[in-house]
Amino acid sequence: MALPNYAFFKGKIVPYSEAKVGVMTHTLHYGTGVFGGIRGYWNEDEEQLFVFRPDDHFRRFLDSAGLLCMEFRYSESDLTRILFELLRVENFRTNCYIRPLAYFSDEIIGVRLHDLNPEIAIISIPFGSYVDDEEGLHITVSSWRRIDDNMIPARGKITGAYVNSAFAKTDAQRSGFGEALVLNQNGHISEGSAENFFMIRRGVAVTPPVTDNILEGITRRTIITLLRDELRLEVVERPIDRTEIYLAEEAFLCGTGVQIAAIAKIDHRRIGTGKMGAITGRLRKLYFDVVCGRVSKYIDWCSPVYQRAGAAGKK
Repeated sequence: MALPNYAFFKGKIVPYSEAKVGVMTHTLHYGTGVFGGIRGYWNEDEEQLFVFRPDDHFRRFLDSAGLLCMEFRYSESDLTRILFELLRVENFRTNCYIRPLAYFSDEIIGVRLHDLNPEIAIISIPFGSYVDDEEGLHITVSSWRRIDDNMIPARGKITGAYVNSAFAKTDAQRSGFGEALVLNQNGHISEGSAENFFMIRRGVAVTPPVTDNILEGITRRTIITLLRDELRLEVVERPIDRTEIYLAEEAFLCGTGVQIAAIAKIDHRRIGTGKMGAITGRLRKLYFDVVCGRVSKYIDWCSPVYQRAGAAGKK
């Protein structure tokens, strides 16, 4: 994977080689940071790079930072403006992934969240698929349980919390699976290692509620809207038992990184036909049209980076 050329670091855009922190940095030792994941999509016809729902992503990013008692002068609009400056310097003409990071820059020993100095860094790299088989994943239910809200808030993208995801993902892949599903403390489906979960059962789309220790996903919200308003499916947010997923007609994972990945098998049990289902296929096509700025109804979700006359979605 290529390294970035530039980074937003300590209030300005600098060459990536200059964006460095010390080995004693607080967040490195204690996991006291938060991050975000945002995608930019290159629309070849429009010669435009569209960033998908940046204000929504930065709003969640700042909410996550607030959980760790971080306070910033930046608004989500400020961070979107900074991001676009960074992307113009990078001059991408391809799909890209954007990673904002909030961290405590203090070089001290001592675990706490108060009386520390937070900083924000942002980088971006060209990026394609997150998983190898987006049209037919074979996944497993992990033996690891999802972190609980009274342990580490799952609704925030807290750096230290992703050790939980790393345990689940590594065990799954070493066992020959592409991904893992993690249960919450009540034994209900929570989410994948870094993705939200949906299933289609008896013609209804079902997904765990935000109170089942899931990340409050921007892509999840997008999918709910598209399923209801475009595919005309009923969408229900409720707890899901483990055995229910084996009876689903279709299932898929979604998130900024994974986008939409169909699930073909869970624990060696075929889901539906064992191939990507019709609803998931239609949803994937619609989703990629939306994020690339090809659907006028949802163009406000797609913010253009390069402002030029005639660009679709120019504001």
